[in-house]
Amino acid sequence: MTRLVMVTGGAGFLGSQLCDRLLERGDRVLCLDNLVTGDKANISHLLDRDDFAFVEHDIIQPYAPTESPAEVWHLASPASPPAYMRLPIETLEVGSVGTKNALEIARRAEARFLFTSTSEIYGDPEISPQPESYRGSVSCIGPRSVYDEAKRYGEAMVMAYRRYHDVDTRIVRIFNTFGPRLKPEDGRAVSNFTKQALAGEPLTIYGDGSQTRSFCYVSDLIEGLLALMASDHPDPVNIGSTDERTILEVAKLVLERTGSQSPIDFHPLPEDDPLQRRPDISLAREVLGWSPRVSFEEGLDRTVDWFRNLD
Repeated sequence: MTRLVMVTGGAGFLGSQLCDRLLERGDRVLCLDNLVTGDKANISHLLDRDDFAFVEHDIIQPYAPTESPAEVWHLASPASPPAYMRLPIETLEVGSVGTKNALEIARRAEARFLFTSTSEIYGDPEISPQPESYRGSVSCIGPRSVYDEAKRYGEAMVMAYRRYHDVDTRIVRIFNTFGPRLKPEDGRAVSNFTKQALAGEPLTIYGDGSQTRSFCYVSDLIEGLLALMASDHPDPVNIGSTDERTILEVAKLVLERTGSQSPIDFHPLPEDDPLQRRPDISLAREVLGWSPRVSFEEGLDRTVDWFRNLD
């Protein structure tokens, strides 16, 4: 019998595409999601498969699978600013209690464990690009802190389980990712701009648009996760694109690729919004042999096509 792997947050943007890829490589997948920010539509094409099982469950509550998984992938968490600001307590709980519960499953099963952390632990960085050794510039009481601190705490919990319970753990720090299955109301730049451009609405930019992000296409990100889980590297690894763009550049490119005539509407920059984000992926290249392959333009075209075909 093929081995079982468990994915928390498996109905989300990243989680559902990870489930697709794990099934493609021949695993059986147990997908957990409470559907607070995940969407069952993301996994609807998998629900009739014998090698896929979906359980609606909040990992903040303990869970005991009937079969021990060989791997536990912990992706559960609100991930966009509107979502985690709307669900601040839940975000803190899934990063702390939820991570502990997922680690307990891995400990009991003697399973390999991967925790999805975030570039947000670097805060509004004072150096660029950001290497894994950078300890960040984070406000622990600002409006975004519920996500940043949840992930920082989660990393500490993962390393504690590794040191004191010998759980075979991995930590990935994910930088901005985009692609199909982003919710139109997600609130992140690419999904916001694409939805607004296709609807002929003004594109909303916060600040003057000079702040930067480095956007990685989702299929590249998933391959990075797989490479890290298969590796023997226990410390955090950045996975993301080094193709740094200003938000204004991204908005103009979305207008170009959609053919939209929408104007750009500028609004005040939210508190604690990072002004720069670009990963140093030297470690991923060296240890995992990974680097992104899909250009931003190619990924954007695929994303726009997906948004055009939404009901």
